[in-house]
Amino acid sequence: MAQCQWQPHFQTRLKKDVSWKCRGLQCISINRDKGKGIRNWKKRLQMPQCCSNSFPVSSTTTRELEVGLINSEGKQRGENEVGCFVNENGWKVRRMIETEQEMRNVAAVQAESFYEPLLIFNDLFFQFFQAEVLSGLLYRLKNSPPDRYACLVAEASTDTPEVEQDLVGVVDATVYRDTDVLQFLPGATEYIYISGIAVLNNFRRRKVATALLKACDVLARFWSLEYLVLRAYEDDFGARKLYTNAGYIVVSGDAPWKTTWIGRRRRVLMVKQVSPESTYSH
Repeated sequence: MAQCQWQPHFQTRLKKDVSWKCRGLQCISINRDKGKGIRNWKKRLQMPQCCSNSFPVSSTTTRELEVGLINSEGKQRGENEVGCFVNENGWKVRRMIETEQEMRNVAAVQAESFYEPLLIFNDLFFQFFQAEVLSGLLYRLKNSPPDRYACLVAEASTDTPEVEQDLVGVVDATVYRDTDVLQFLPGATEYIYISGIAVLNNFRRRKVATALLKACDVLARFWSLEYLVLRAYEDDFGARKLYTNAGYIVVSGDAPWKTTWIGRRRRVLMVKQVSPESTYSH
């Protein structure tokens, strides 16, 4: 029996003419012009509709060539491009290509990782949640210059052809200058904040997350930033062990009156100082 699926409807322009339409939302225009916000965000959510699961893929544009793994003509990259940040343990990490299909794949990976199942209407709410994740990704792309925000994706390298999924892991890296964090970063005026790290369930404990974190190290050097920062739940010992093994140390935690005293999980702030001399093979 066919399952009712809800899909967003929006239109995005990435420098030139990457535009595509789906069902479910009215038009959202995405434009990366500096100093301008989202020009038209008429409606984010609408009632679910039964619709097709297939979408046309946009053609390659200037923006795609800037951030993609390779360009369409195989030409050498410009000085602002990095093809593959990390290639090890069967996984390679690159920057997300801003096409409809890849952005949907990114949203699907993060939605699967962060969604908490419900007892009723679970499939429906999962579709809404995935649409919200996709909307957040579009917002970040719209409002952040390419050297202030990057969505990095992990996929199988040529050494692991048995993996059929296009993307198996995702992480967001954003340049921040929060004074509450900078007090723990001697001499720094900016840092990279790591968030949204997600790996598909079937590929966990296979060093995908490790590859993503190493790619963030490479990105920090590429952007000439010395510190990487992330937050983890204090009682999530698996995640904290992963970050500790990657070189992060705990420097602070949420105040108890904001968390444990009112029944919320406490988070810790973890910091890594990137050594400019060390490099990773990729």
